[in-house]
Amino acid sequence: MQALGARSLRILLGLGVCLPALATPAWAQDPANEGGNDEIIVTGSRIPTIRDQGPSPVTTIDSDTIRANGYTSVPELLAAMTQNSGETQSPQSGSSADFTPGAQQVDLRGLGPNHTLVLVNGRRIADFPLPYIGRSNFTDISNIPVSLIDKVEILSGAGSAIYGSDAIAGVVNFKMKEKLDGITLDYRHGRTQHGGGMSHRFTATGGWSSGRFNIVGGIEYLDQRPLWAYDRSIQDSTDDNPVSTIARRTFLRYSIENDSYIDPGADTCARLSHLNRGSTIYTSRPRYGDYDPVIDDYGPGYYCGSKSSIAYGTIVSGRKGFNSFGSMSYELSDNAKLFTDFQFGISKVRLMYDVTSWAFENSSSSSDNSFYNAFDGTIDDWSRQFAPEETGGFEMQRIKQTTYSITPGVRGNFGNAWNYELSFNYSRYQSVVRWPQIINQKAQDFFLGPQLGIDEDSGYPIYNRDPDVYFYRALTPAEYDSISADTVYRPYSWTNNLQATLTNGELFQLPAGPVGFAMVAEYGKQGYNLRPDPLALTDYYYSWKDSDGRGKRSHAAIGGELRVPVLDFVTLSAAGRYDRFGFGGRNVGKFTYNGGLEVRPTSSMLFRAAYGTAFRAPDLHYVFTGPGNVQSSVDDYYLCGIEEPEEEVGDCSYSGSGIVVNRTGNRDLKAETGKTLTAGFVFSPSSRLHFSVDYFRVSLDNQVDDLSIDQIARDEAACRPDADGNIELDPNSPTCQDAIARVTRFTSGGLAGQISSIRVNPINIAREKTSGIDVAFRGTLPTGIGDFTLSLAHSHVFKHSFQQYPGDPIENKLAFDSGFYLPRDKSNGSITWASDGLQFTFSGTRLGKLPNYDEDAFIKASYLFNATLQYDFTDHMRGSLTIRNLFDTDPVKDPTWSGYPYYNTSWFDSIGRSVFLQLTYKLGGSAL
Repeated sequence: MQALGARSLRILLGLGVCLPALATPAWAQDPANEGGNDEIIVTGSRIPTIRDQGPSPVTTIDSDTIRANGYTSVPELLAAMTQNSGETQSPQSGSSADFTPGAQQVDLRGLGPNHTLVLVNGRRIADFPLPYIGRSNFTDISNIPVSLIDKVEILSGAGSAIYGSDAIAGVVNFKMKEKLDGITLDYRHGRTQHGGGMSHRFTATGGWSSGRFNIVGGIEYLDQRPLWAYDRSIQDSTDDNPVSTIARRTFLRYSIENDSYIDPGADTCARLSHLNRGSTIYTSRPRYGDYDPVIDDYGPGYYCGSKSSIAYGTIVSGRKGFNSFGSMSYELSDNAKLFTDFQFGISKVRLMYDVTSWAFENSSSSSDNSFYNAFDGTIDDWSRQFAPEETGGFEMQRIKQTTYSITPGVRGNFGNAWNYELSFNYSRYQSVVRWPQIINQKAQDFFLGPQLGIDEDSGYPIYNRDPDVYFYRALTPAEYDSISADTVYRPYSWTNNLQATLTNGELFQLPAGPVGFAMVAEYGKQGYNLRPDPLALTDYYYSWKDSDGRGKRSHAAIGGELRVPVLDFVTLSAAGRYDRFGFGGRNVGKFTYNGGLEVRPTSSMLFRAAYGTAFRAPDLHYVFTGPGNVQSSVDDYYLCGIEEPEEEVGDCSYSGSGIVVNRTGNRDLKAETGKTLTAGFVFSPSSRLHFSVDYFRVSLDNQVDDLSIDQIARDEAACRPDADGNIELDPNSPTCQDAIARVTRFTSGGLAGQISSIRVNPINIAREKTSGIDVAFRGTLPTGIGDFTLSLAHSHVFKHSFQQYPGDPIENKLAFDSGFYLPRDKSNGSITWASDGLQFTFSGTRLGKLPNYDEDAFIKASYLFNATLQYDFTDHMRGSLTIRNLFDTDPVKDPTWSGYPYYNTSWFDSIGRSVFLQLTYKLGGSAL
């Protein structure tokens, strides 16, 4: 028993966690565990066990499965997981480019990336230093090197009683390679069939020992070239738009008085035709010209535009990076060992979302951009985009990401079966982010000259400029440089944690077996600092006034676990933990617990159930973010009610009015709370056949969300007299006083009386629930020509509801008109044939139907298939060929998707068929 305890300790501390595990049938299992007698270490508990299943479902994907299924990055790998059902950012998402360039997320159960806990070797890592969609903190998975991963473990259930905050939807743990002999060298080359996006990756792993000293580690170098949107025919022009093929407005003059475009003339646009790689043309948009009494309608509005400039962005970001992981240990004695785990990575990422642009504006993000042009006596509005010929080429965002962590500690054992570990972990993520920006005042001076006062009639500023001379002209790169600059952010985040664990897999014996025990105590701190360009916090840059954010918090916790075999076929487990966070001069504490039941009527059948509570301490950025501006739109219920009372709000002239949202943080936020229930069974009559079915239900209360601008606009309208002089709500009530104070309206100009801005902040208000079922199967059939293995996994969501305010209607997030794009079903599967060193795997992922762009119907389900052929030339050399998107499938066509790139970038891309060649060679040690 003592030998077993020491072995348990070594595995436990190498990962940081262990659980009575389910070797989920949908994925390849560790051959060493096929007999079910060896210990399997997975996420979810700290108690060593030799059982091969536990009360909570855990999906395990090993490195062989990753290679066989053709996953070339961690985001690709997790995108195929059926539990990962949330709508996240892709490299070509606008929010990704604006808020979190170069980062990607995982979102279990569609509850948001900040509700999934991501661990590396069982330990927390620093958050990405910029907030998700400008709001919440999250973990970046794009920097985790897929080639250095030994296993990925996904616990799809509440884990707060084990890990504390964040684990409401579940836990994803990346276990890096650490059991190495010899030196393994690996090279992978990738290219796309339709051009662009070439990649090279080199990996080296190995280990060395001398006496009591051991070191293992690995390095990865990645060179990923960018893939440009203009390299793909389905998104290289506005002609690909299924709704309207109107060219972009590269140069536009607009009259707010007539609500029409001011015609530049064909000759004017001809002078600019060389811009945008020769694609600038004289073109028009229907019904934006002058009124024509002959046809009793408005004619076309003319402007200089380009159909091709829409594609000046990247589908795949360029990335050059180096990553390393390792572990060193020194045996002080047979019962104690010093160790240090470490990680270091540095990446340079390049991406582009769109060209830069400029329009006249009085203040940052203002929705009223008109001025009085004394040259021709018009209320004028100038806006234009800058072509690559003017900017000196394509201007890309450049991001340098540096991550590192170090964990020194001591581990050992004493007595019969007591294991301990004391460790200190420090992790840091820092970036340098450069965005090209237009300097607002310099651009105004360049295009419009000095302001000549204020027009008494309109209230607009007066300028005097001939548009043919100053507006309709191509800039030289030097002129462009004089009105532009890089805004540079230097954000960083960090976390540290001192942790002590004590475990005993055999605390004492019961007739049915040993009682397992574990306890943990932690103390640590966490912080972040956006460190934005100070000028970005002012109106210095065009249409860009960002918010600052910095803060830190302390954290202390203590918890314990028990695993009790009540009968030979019944095991109970329980865990409890108390966490306390200190921030902003106050403390937030929460006790969480979970319990599990395993019933094994036969050796091949397991019934299991687990119930747990969870919580999430308020995001640092939700608490500490400073004031900033975001562009949005809202229905102006007040003006619709008094000026167009007979119209439906959606048909009112003031529906969808462009506004500025002023946003700031909230230091009084409470913790979010959650509850999770899982229940199911596993049937595994042999090591070659596994089948499992599990029900899940997750509820989330006190969810942090921004105040609704729609609700504020509704409240403001209800607090003011309508067309008949009636007032729905008491103007002196707290609701009215708050709503009226949050809404600012224009006091002059062409938009006088309309909403200019609305002020919001995050609050604990929303509730969210989801439930569904996970099914997994894995079976192997040996034949005379080799072994055939079929793996299948499917997740089906029964319900996913959301309620923003108490008393509000409960929204169905799976409905096509909900404003959310979540699939009800997601599946993956593979079939593998293996014989005498030759292996072929055909795998696929199915994504269920999604809402269309107009949110009045669903688009059909989509399929993506991959194939990998692998051959062992010798015991120490292996080659493989992987084809991703085997059938070169485009994104599902949506005839209503008018937003570029004309498909949902959260779920699809247009990379097309890709080919990867990989060669692995091992020097010394055992066979591959």
